[in-house]
Amino acid sequence: MAETGYSATLIAPAKINLSLTVLGRRDDGFHDLISLVAFADLHDRLSVTLSETGSDQLTVAGPFAGSLDRDNLVLKAISAFRKEIGPVPPLSITLHKAIPVAAGLGGGSADAAAILRLLAREHGLTTMAPSIQAIAAGLGADIPVCLDSRCRYMRGTGTTLDPEESGFARYPALLVNPGVAVPTGAVFGALAAEQKAGRDISGPRSLAEDIVTGRNDLEAPAVAVAPEIGPVLSALSDLPGALGARLSGSGATCFALFETDSERDRAAERFRQTYPAYWLHAGALRNWEMDSLFPQTPAFSG
Repeated sequence: MAETGYSATLIAPAKINLSLTVLGRRDDGFHDLISLVAFADLHDRLSVTLSETGSDQLTVAGPFAGSLDRDNLVLKAISAFRKEIGPVPPLSITLHKAIPVAAGLGGGSADAAAILRLLAREHGLTTMAPSIQAIAAGLGADIPVCLDSRCRYMRGTGTTLDPEESGFARYPALLVNPGVAVPTGAVFGALAAEQKAGRDISGPRSLAEDIVTGRNDLEAPAVAVAPEIGPVLSALSDLPGALGARLSGSGATCFALFETDSERDRAAERFRQTYPAYWLHAGALRNWEMDSLFPQTPAFSG
């Protein structure tokens, strides 16, 4: 029986597409791709208690709460879990939204993955269990890779995952968003998909090279949809110490990586002077340990 005083905290890290190659358009209208995905120290936070109303409740707070659809992936993930795996008591969830919405950082996917991690643990399942992966893939292409928040390649429509990249190292990172909405559909619409079929994916051959010099095939179409992205990429590339700059996913968040925290911090201050109104996060890429994604999280019962 569930504890009446139950209270849990879940961490939902932002994902970064360090590289993204579009291989071609499929017959079903989706695109095959290969993307190296890592995760930032930036994260949403979910506070979970047992609902007193007999139904699931979701409250959204934080700096990006106003732009989030209340009928979001968190509630859909709970419903899908009940249908496919087993019972879940009615939950009351407060989502503190710190990741910009529709920004190429997978915030909604990260939130859904966080609640699936909790429900999987309650039923004695791992995040890589086929049933959990199937639910995640059915909800959204980025959700499977967000389940364990560790660096790996994803392929196909995004739901086929390579083994974790053991050679991943922490990188200081500067994330910038110019505050424009960039719908993913519009970016893929601007992509000349017919020219991508059978795309040669030759390029960086090592993990370190792909992290620093990889490419994003959605960058040019995203700039066409939202021209504000172009100057951000140029400004980031020109910052002293920046190891290049790219777009994450379909945007509009851009990032630059650095070798040291001090280089990143100096670059952040310089960027703020030029674009004081833009959202900026000076942090780092990291591989999250599973325990760190579950702070203060007891079991539902016992």
